[in-house]
Amino acid sequence: MEGEAKPERYSPAFLSIEATKSNQEDGDCKGGGASISLDAILPDDLLEKVLSLLPIVSIIRSSSVCKRWREAVRSGRCSTSPQKPWYFMCTGSDHRAAGYAYDPSLRKWYCFDFPCAERSNWSSSSSRGLVCLMDRESQSKIFICNPVAKDRKHLPDAPGGESPDYSALAVAVDRWSHGYMVAVAKCKQVPQDFYQWDFSIHIYESETETWVTTLREVIAGWRAGDECVICNGILYFLIYSTGVRGNDEPKHCLVIYDLLVRSSPASIMRMAVPVPFSLTCGRLMNLQDRLVMVGGIGKHGRPGIIKGIGIWELHQKEWREIARMPHKFFQGFGEFDDVFTSSGADDLIYIQSFGSPALLIFDVSLKMWKWSVKSPLTKRFPLQVFTGFCFEPRLEITP
Repeated sequence: MEGEAKPERYSPAFLSIEATKSNQEDGDCKGGGASISLDAILPDDLLEKVLSLLPIVSIIRSSSVCKRWREAVRSGRCSTSPQKPWYFMCTGSDHRAAGYAYDPSLRKWYCFDFPCAERSNWSSSSSRGLVCLMDRESQSKIFICNPVAKDRKHLPDAPGGESPDYSALAVAVDRWSHGYMVAVAKCKQVPQDFYQWDFSIHIYESETETWVTTLREVIAGWRAGDECVICNGILYFLIYSTGVRGNDEPKHCLVIYDLLVRSSPASIMRMAVPVPFSLTCGRLMNLQDRLVMVGGIGKHGRPGIIKGIGIWELHQKEWREIARMPHKFFQGFGEFDDVFTSSGADDLIYIQSFGSPALLIFDVSLKMWKWSVKSPLTKRFPLQVFTGFCFEPRLEITP
């Protein structure tokens, strides 16, 4: 972990910042005296173009310069240039979803509040600037928001009943139309039968603003969990064995469901792909329309104990290893839990232990591992839990 830096305050109300009194009177950014401000002769479209080339934090700060600049930022036409994904970190003990966001480009932490979550106990999924949050208690209450612009929308409750045994959430935003699709996979044990599980998939589309249940099936010997992702119109989710298996037999499997076709196969299990190793846990992510999995590799003969972390990419139905975490970084976490959190976007993967605020970053394009600047969060008691997820900071996407 690199040196500690004081976090900067990210104002959650930056879009409502009042301009100075003189700017309110003038309505622009003109200079005093007889001088002529360049801003006074700069057309609106050119101003928006110039602002869009700045880092997103600079765009946010520019909204407080004057009334005209604030309106340019609020217009939604100030499309940001591609930004590296940020990582939001908070503690599981917090009663509200407040924490810190890490900007890997400027290598800074910002104080950050989410606009729609009253507490930190939410499942999350993100895509192209939008973050989808599902309440872990009901597993039906869902919000979607732009955490940078502070826009949010409360979706109708997901069907399939409240409080299933397991549920997974995924969101995908269309690159061109900015319409989005939310998928929720729910799994509930068949009463008095641990071997069979009732599994269902529910889809929400922003164009229709309605939920549709596209699949319902009873699966035997396997159950769904809390991990899924949408990639190229395909829903991928991990399932877990509930039967007796050998020590070194994989207890995870990847299931593939086409969201565009939505035809029900004879069994969803016919589209299952085994994982490459016996994993302690697996995390799925969409990196530039490629399905990538980060997994904890279990020890030989003792698969429940983690010995390292690997990263794989799915090609057709074959896993190809991208990288293994070097042992020095694995040891850098201290005591690493068998289950951890990991998420990614663009070409960055973030890995975090639930028991530590340390944050490790893997750059897929450069094949390089590095620690973030030290997190402002600190461990206050032995069983304190830390969690987080990444998202792409954008201003122009609205839910």
